[in-house]
Amino acid sequence: MPPMTIASDVGLSGRLLSKAVHRNRAFSIEGVLERIFTKAFSGLVYPQIWEDPEIDLQAMLIEPHHHVVTIASGGCNALSYLTANPARVTAIDLNHSHVALTRLKLAGLRHLPNWESFYSFFGEANEADNIRLYQRYLKPHLDLETAKYWEGRNWFGRKRLTHFKTNIYRKGLLGRFIGLGHLVAKIYGSNPSSLVDCRSMEEQRRVFDKEIVPLFQKRAIKWMTNRRVSLYGLGIPPAQYEALAGGAKMADVLQQRLEKLACGFPMRENYFAWQAFGRCYAPNSSGPVPLYLNEKNFGKLRRSSNQLTVQQGSITDVLADAPSGSVNRIVLLDAQDWMTDDQLNELWTAISHSAAPKARVIFRTAGIETILPSRVRDETLGSWTYLEEMSLKLGKLDRSSIYGGFHIYEFNS
Repeated sequence: MPPMTIASDVGLSGRLLSKAVHRNRAFSIEGVLERIFTKAFSGLVYPQIWEDPEIDLQAMLIEPHHHVVTIASGGCNALSYLTANPARVTAIDLNHSHVALTRLKLAGLRHLPNWESFYSFFGEANEADNIRLYQRYLKPHLDLETAKYWEGRNWFGRKRLTHFKTNIYRKGLLGRFIGLGHLVAKIYGSNPSSLVDCRSMEEQRRVFDKEIVPLFQKRAIKWMTNRRVSLYGLGIPPAQYEALAGGAKMADVLQQRLEKLACGFPMRENYFAWQAFGRCYAPNSSGPVPLYLNEKNFGKLRRSSNQLTVQQGSITDVLADAPSGSVNRIVLLDAQDWMTDDQLNELWTAISHSAAPKARVIFRTAGIETILPSRVRDETLGSWTYLEEMSLKLGKLDRSSIYGGFHIYEFNS
């Protein structure tokens, strides 16, 4: 199979992010915060995506003829959707780092010799031999821009490729934010990582109450989390901060979300909790992992890997340019929380244009309620039915526990 050839571009990444995030004048306080976020978000943010793909699959009910269009982020979910064997998955992202990571994962699925090497590279991601695997099996099949990205150097002067021998899940904006959280906890005498050793949900509750709850009573942590810039490490832009807070103190909101993450599901079933509290997956694949890393799915995903394409760009533009009625499932992650009313209307016009009969759109929101009524024009939103009961049910089952709401809309035509 020839190398993938669609290039990503650093300059394009910045322009797309600026268009998505910037709402205010550059020299206003809000404008400065938006531009700080754009700079922070322009590199690798999510080594692992933080939306639960198993919930997505239950919501989408993918059929073999379906074309799925999704925002890529770290690529985990786009790859995981292949377990349902859709005809096509198109993964799109504004961020060139996420495009490069998704393409690398796709190359690994296609060209690494077996599941063990695939898991070593993308699951453990901390073996020196992964550099040899890259040189022998992956580099020959990458487009020039993707290879250039991974062989380029980060702010610290190290090749980005070395992330895969030093645990990429501790890198990127989110990985370093989680690491900072662990450091602050350690300074206060707490040990969040002890949660991954729990063997029952009762024990998880006891450890959470002992190690996590007291942190959010600290004056310094309340002060820090009350500043919008403090959550940039979670990939939360200024516009989304207010939606997440919902009028409450941010320290209280974060404690509630972490409580669900730590106590809502058994540790043996929740790889999101492993990433938050252990900063890795369970060693030797002994615990929960994303669908695309599960050994039982490897053969199926390898056979269907040609059904996934990855590109840099705006999902609005891609849907607007798609043939009418050609897309069956659309995954927006939490991108709409960033959008102005004009951007939302542009997006949903493009969605309605591209939607096949009974198409479904799924997305998350920082707040609990759907954000579309009163913001998207009635003549557009009137073509869609909000599946509220199913949305509430599946939202409660989302193991990542980060978002307030999970939402499903179905096209009426």
